[in-house]
Amino acid sequence: MEQYIIKGGTPLVGEVVIGGAKNAALAILAAAIMTDETVHIDNLPDVNDINVLLEAMEGIGAQINRVDRHTVHINGGSVHDFNIDYDYIKKIRASYYLLGALLGKYRHAEVALPGGCNIGSRPIDQHLKGFRALGAEVDIEHGKIIADAQHLTGSHIYFDVVSVGATINVMMAAAMAEGTTILENVAKEPHVVDVANFLNSMGANIRGAGTDVIKIKGVTRLHGAEYSIIPDQIEAGTFMFGAAVTKGDVTVLNVIPKHLEATIAKLVEIGCEVEEFDDAVRVVSKGKLHHTQVKTLPYPGFPTDMQPQMGVALALCEGTSTITESIFENRFKYLDELARMGAVSKIEGNSATIEGVKGFSGARVSAPDLRAGAALVLAGLAADGITIVDDIVYIQRGYERFEEKLRELGAEIEKVSSEKEIQKFKLKVG
Repeated sequence: MEQYIIKGGTPLVGEVVIGGAKNAALAILAAAIMTDETVHIDNLPDVNDINVLLEAMEGIGAQINRVDRHTVHINGGSVHDFNIDYDYIKKIRASYYLLGALLGKYRHAEVALPGGCNIGSRPIDQHLKGFRALGAEVDIEHGKIIADAQHLTGSHIYFDVVSVGATINVMMAAAMAEGTTILENVAKEPHVVDVANFLNSMGANIRGAGTDVIKIKGVTRLHGAEYSIIPDQIEAGTFMFGAAVTKGDVTVLNVIPKHLEATIAKLVEIGCEVEEFDDAVRVVSKGKLHHTQVKTLPYPGFPTDMQPQMGVALALCEGTSTITESIFENRFKYLDELARMGAVSKIEGNSATIEGVKGFSGARVSAPDLRAGAALVLAGLAADGITIVDDIVYIQRGYERFEEKLRELGAEIEKVSSEKEIQKFKLKVG
C-alpha cells in the first residue's frame, strides 16, 4: 500500500503546469465512440480513472491508440459489445457516461452500476428519467443498468435537480436522437460545456451549454475530430490553496481564470493576494489568514470538489469559519483526520464550524476520498514535523504526478510503500 510521507514547513514557491480536466476527459472519451471515424484527443490527464475507462472501452472493441501520456486516438467503428461489466469500471463514477454514448449510437447499453468515492448519495434517477423521456426502456438488473430503445425521439426534459452527470449523459444520447431535445435546469459546469463543444466538433448540433437551457437537434451520424480538453480547475485550485496554507507564492499555468472565479474570491476573502493573467493565476500568501463562510453550490458557485482544500485553509485562519456542504452529505470525513493534526471543528448536519488554530502538527492520517486526500497532503505540507498520508490510491485517481509537481514547488514529499522507505525519508530530512 503506497503512502505519502511529508516534512512540512516549507512554503510552496514557483510555477506549476495544470493538466487536462479529469471530469471533462472521462465524458469526452466515452463520447468518442459515438462515431465510426477516428477521434484525436489531447491534453488528456494521465490518471488512474482515465486509464481504467480506456481499458474498458478497448474491452468492448474500440480501437485505442495511446500516442503518448496526454494524447489518444480512438476509433469506435469496431465496437461489438454493449455490455460494460469490467471489474474495475465499477470503481469509477464516470462509467455511466458509456450509457449515454452507447444508447445514443447503438440504441442499447448495459453498464455496471457506478462506484467512485464514498462522499454521499449520488443517485442516477435523473439520468434514467432523461433516457426514458427520449424513448428508452431502462431497468436495473443484477447490478447493471440496462437501457434499450427502438427509436430515440427528442423531448422536453426538466431535471428535478441540477446534475452534471445527468446533463452530460442525456445530452450525449439526445445528440443522435430524432428531432429536437430541450434540457432545462441543467448543470453549467465548464466540463458540461467542454463535452458539448466536443460533440459539436464531431457534427452534433448542441446550443446553450453553460446556460439554463440546452437545445439539441439530433443528427444521424457523427464524424471524426481533433480536440483538446480544458484545463482542470480542481487541480489548479488545489495548488492555489497549497500556496495559501504554506505561506507560499505559486503560479498555476495553463488555466482558464474564469473557471476559477469562485475559488479566487474565497482566497482573496481569507487574505491571499491573487493576480490573474490570460492563462495563469498567481497566489501569494504572506500574513495572517482570516475566517470566512463558504457554501458549496453548482457552478458558478464554490465547487464541492474544492471544499476539503478550503477546510484545511480555514482551519489555519484566525477566528471561526463555517462551511455548508449542499452537494454531498459525506464530504466532511477529512475533518476527523485533520483533528489528528490539531484542527478543531464541529459538524452538525451539512455544516461544519471550524475554529482556527495557529498551526498543525504532523501525524498519520488516511485519505477518505480523492479531494479529501489531496487536502490532507496540503495540511501535511503546512504542518510542523512529519505527516504520513495513507490510502493515496484515491489521490492518484485524479491527480497526475502530484508529488512530483509539489517537489518542483519545493515540497519535501515522497511516495513510499514500506517502513524502511519511511525511515530512510526521515533520516534524509533530519
